[in-house]
Amino acid sequence: MLLTELLHPGMLEALARAGHGARVLLTDGHYPASTATGERARTVHLNLAPGLLDVTTVLDVLLRALPVESAQVMVPPEGEPEPPALAEYRAMLAPVPVEALGRFEFYDAARSPDLALAVVTADIRTYANLLLTIGVRAEGTLRSR
Repeated sequence: MLLTELLHPGMLEALARAGHGARVLLTDGHYPASTATGERARTVHLNLAPGLLDVTTVLDVLLRALPVESAQVMVPPEGEPEPPALAEYRAMLAPVPVEALGRFEFYDAARSPDLALAVVTADIRTYANLLLTIGVRAEGTLRSR
């Protein structure tokens, strides 16, 4: 049995293969995951039914499993209000910098060859997509045997 809360075998495998600078994409249920992800990324579908498992829930578990050095969010066109999910992500990720990208800029970033894992959720909120960049473990968090 593992000591981490993250138990999904596919996610664990993809994260174990990823290193510093690799990316993890968390998508809402509207995201075009079949065309807007890196071709080497492992895609995990957690979208059983609308609203059953959202990006926030997945992010909460991932933040206890890996270090995050930066993040990017998808924002609506200029003049439209910022979706509430984005403020939630910023609060959860603080003090990690969160960069806002337009829809097509975000798709381009998610198609990066550095994308190690794409997690498709059933989040029904629009613009609830999040792209994380994996950081390094802080000194003192590794034990020698």
